[in-house]
Amino acid sequence: MLGQVQRFRRMEGSEDLDSSLLTQPWASVCFGESTFIAKACFRETGYVLLISDLSSVWYERADTDVIGKRSKELNKRLTAHVSSFLNRLSNLMCPLLEGRESDANSFSCQQTPSKLTIHVKSELSGLPFYWDFHCPAAAVEMISRHLVRPLIRMSLALQYQLQELASLLVQKDVEIEDYRESGAALSRGRLRTEPFQEKSFLQKFVDESLPQLCGAGDGQAFTSTLQRLYTAVARQEARAVQKRHHSGDAETPELTSSPQLDSLVTLGSQQEKVEPPSDLPQSLGAAATPSSPAQRARLPVSKAKRKKAKGLFG
Repeated sequence: MLGQVQRFRRMEGSEDLDSSLLTQPWASVCFGESTFIAKACFRETGYVLLISDLSSVWYERADTDVIGKRSKELNKRLTAHVSSFLNRLSNLMCPLLEGRESDANSFSCQQTPSKLTIHVKSELSGLPFYWDFHCPAAAVEMISRHLVRPLIRMSLALQYQLQELASLLVQKDVEIEDYRESGAALSRGRLRTEPFQEKSFLQKFVDESLPQLCGAGDGQAFTSTLQRLYTAVARQEARAVQKRHHSGDAETPELTSSPQLDSLVTLGSQQEKVEPPSDLPQSLGAAATPSSPAQRARLPVSKAKRKKAKGLFG
């Protein structure tokens, strides 16, 4: 009976680690001259580590039994509780994932397409402390869950946000034009801007900005803004998994057949639109379904009674 309880607790802890890992953002880390993106989660029941060089993805899950056995093999002189090893590993890895480094810690790695080994050399209780993360290749389902599906949803969220901003700019141009027709004039000519043209803006972005972004290197895959967006998307995914788990429905969401994926907008098109994903955070877009900038620009503008211009055009 006791063995069954322990197995149940390990299974419960394993599920908690998986859920926590999903909502952790990806961070850029360097081991020697190699650059990776990684995420990790440490708990009393063990740890999980997911790491990629954008060519391969590796993964390790270690429970207390694995940690206790490996620590004895690597640290003959150290006698400590598993929780001490877990706490030390967490203190070593978390600063790296937060963008901080420590000269006292030494990391090195050996990698093949099928396995990645990260060697750690540090100290614990004044004695040398060694650890190896043994990460085999991650399963396709895990890669899809932690990279493919969140990145697709992030792309849709950013596309929707771009359309909202473009629509807002067109409305602002219409508002400014109405001020000008009312006789308002800029007090400083250098503030004058040209009407926003979505197609030319996107084309300029592809021609000028995109080459610089693509040449920035793999280590800049997730900026702080994208980390926050990834976390928001992953939390929605985690809630959906919990909801299916509680309802007894274990089916995987069919993202490939969703209407959002079928409505991706081609560059410069002003006849299609992307509907906001149902789980999109409210801060990423307005509640109303957006129309294209070209459609909004054609909306009639009601002329109010002419008043003396104020503010910027005063």
